[in-house]
Amino acid sequence: MGVDDFEDYLAIELQSEMADNFFGFRKFIEEDSLAYKDKIRQYSFILEKRISFDLIRIYILLHEEELIDAFLQLCHLEKKLFYDPYLTESKTIRERVFESVRRRGLTRKGRFQNLLLDCYDHLSLHVASYRQKYEELKTIHADLRDEIELFEKKHDVPAMMTFLRSLGAPPVAGNMEAGRESGVAEAIGRKLRIDVPENVEFHLPPLPPLPALATIKKELAALAEQAYMLQSEEFLVMFANNFFKPRH
Repeated sequence: MGVDDFEDYLAIELQSEMADNFFGFRKFIEEDSLAYKDKIRQYSFILEKRISFDLIRIYILLHEEELIDAFLQLCHLEKKLFYDPYLTESKTIRERVFESVRRRGLTRKGRFQNLLLDCYDHLSLHVASYRQKYEELKTIHADLRDEIELFEKKHDVPAMMTFLRSLGAPPVAGNMEAGRESGVAEAIGRKLRIDVPENVEFHLPPLPPLPALATIKKELAALAEQAYMLQSEEFLVMFANNFFKPRH
């Protein structure tokens, strides 16, 4: 093998190794980004299906906007989270969100109060789970950001292309031609750039920790008593007649 052949072989090997490193690292980051987005979709289920249903049940039971505001303030939750006045009036929504929800208590009033307390207990468990997964997503996002910053530092595309062209390539004639090649390299570099995914807050709202049920049980019971007195007779009759029953 002559000197020229050896130089050509070495150039090909260097090009291949640089390409493997670049695209291998890039694929690794892309897979991590997809996994991050998939977890956001998974964890949004807790918010949209569990927490929202817990809150809607509580809104229906409290019924009056003044009591709902008092509840949200008691729990340090953002005002009107998942709230719409239509929710407290719709019979269809009541049937859906209370199906298969078990009730306990000897009297109609007692069952109503216990149902509110149980709904809050479920809400606090789901919020705790959501907050844990929210922090997990923030850690994943921070790791992704660090990976992308490291990738950009180790793989400067314009510099890599300039180096690759220098392997066995004749000198570029003229400043205009050199500038054109530099512009092409920079354009390719922008096209191959990996953007940092949006942070968790862009997709999901942060939620504060909820007070333990034991610490606000008295206040919740008082809200339940007021709400019970304000319910329509139609609602109370349906409640007493096992209106919220499992679907067969």
